[in-house]
Amino acid sequence: MKIGKNLKKLAIFIIAGLFLNPIFAQDKPEDGKKDQVKTEENNKKAKPEEKHVEEQKPKEKSGKVDIDGQEINYIVQTGTIPVLKEDDTPRANVFYIYYARTDKDGKRVCTENAAKRPIMFCFNGGPGASAVWLHLGGLGPRRLNLPEDGLSSLQIAELVENSNSILDITDLVFVDPVSTGLSRTVKNEKPENFYNVHEDIKACGEFIRLFVTREQRWASTKYLCGESYGVFRVAGLSEYLQTKYGLYLNGLVLVSGLVNFQTICPDTENDLPYILFLPNMTATAYYHKKLSADLQKEDLGKLMDESRNFARNEYALALFKGRELPLDEKKKICETLSKFTGIPADEIEKRDMRLDTESFRKMLLQKEGKILGRFDARVVAEEEQKDKDHPGFDPSFTNVSGAFSSAINAYVRGELGYESDQPYHTLVGLPWNWSGFEGKFVSATEQLEKAMEMNPKMKVLVLSGMRDLAVPEDSMRYSIAHMDIPSNLGSNISYKQYQSGHMMYLYKPDMKKLRGDILEFIKTTGN
Repeated sequence: MKIGKNLKKLAIFIIAGLFLNPIFAQDKPEDGKKDQVKTEENNKKAKPEEKHVEEQKPKEKSGKVDIDGQEINYIVQTGTIPVLKEDDTPRANVFYIYYARTDKDGKRVCTENAAKRPIMFCFNGGPGASAVWLHLGGLGPRRLNLPEDGLSSLQIAELVENSNSILDITDLVFVDPVSTGLSRTVKNEKPENFYNVHEDIKACGEFIRLFVTREQRWASTKYLCGESYGVFRVAGLSEYLQTKYGLYLNGLVLVSGLVNFQTICPDTENDLPYILFLPNMTATAYYHKKLSADLQKEDLGKLMDESRNFARNEYALALFKGRELPLDEKKKICETLSKFTGIPADEIEKRDMRLDTESFRKMLLQKEGKILGRFDARVVAEEEQKDKDHPGFDPSFTNVSGAFSSAINAYVRGELGYESDQPYHTLVGLPWNWSGFEGKFVSATEQLEKAMEMNPKMKVLVLSGMRDLAVPEDSMRYSIAHMDIPSNLGSNISYKQYQSGHMMYLYKPDMKKLRGDILEFIKTTGN
């Protein structure tokens, strides 16, 4: 499919994964030139200054955490693993934080029988995000002490024990891809060589292979967890690890992400995102009590199904008809969209029935002078830029970004004793190169298809927040429904939904549910 100039929403799946601000753009081909994906000027300025580092030997500390009434002892290891060339010389050194459960004597549980102790590799997104979000937000034994409702702004938050960690059932490795966290290239290697889809997957794949080898975890059941762009990365890794190294996975945990950009990038020739985002807009309007009195009384799950059914049928058909749609039908569609979003029908009609998420974030609480969060639309903030069509920032990100940055910098050098004068990049804009996808939407669907066909026992758990306005649940549902896989593999895929948004673990009830869902998944997918 031809890609238009509006694909500036191709974005940066920043942070916890995906998309913070749409700072990557893809242009139309000009005069026979290939499509190019380039950064906008502000992203070029955000490019980190690289200082090359040598491989660091691991450092270890012991710790303990109370999980579900049980004291869990562990060793936390920090260090770097080299990304090797074919001649075994390093290209980069990837920083990681590894938690391995131990017995009361301090011996690793995996040492006696690795086959009985799972291991999970965790990636966030961006591209340009370190793994701090999954690490100190939801899965690790330490977490930020954030307000339970996940709505308040904090500059600094202390680290506390995470009783909802999954360390009791699986060891955890939090991986920072090249140029994120403390990961850097070696001397004479350009960082830009890693800033594309394929090289990123190769580098992360090489890290996993060498880590599994050095830590003697080949016999363990193995899982990948990705959030936001990390989902795209993990989908590619699942096929790469199998074909390149014969490393087969037991399962993938896909958090708030996607495998096909077509599902979130609206364009003059792509109306699909308008259809897929509608249920999340309905859930958001419901939360803020902007729907009619009768709809506010409905069960939310039922209401989202009604919204989804309308989006997939009458709405999709209306968008397909384009200018051929009679005016009376168009008016009716706009009125129904208003019913499900709380946005006035005339405003939707001005937009030719196409209500994008940025306009929705700006307009829903406009009378109150507030904007909605992108990662979590429950979060609101005041904004004075009333003359602009879209919000100038995402309060659901800015509310916590400083706290995460302060916490990981203090934790790594303080509690973990890993000394480095390099800045720890929690999230940084990278000049990503989308080469290999000229003239089509960026997708890892084919890689996921191949991985599932080659490894029919691999299971996939898809997790999404109903107030996520960066990546809706229906993005993954659509992509998976259109995957070319044997029908019997459909049962390998399961879905879980959460009340909050992109980083559902920031909302305490969702964090608890997240632990339960992942534990159940691991228990049912092990050897």
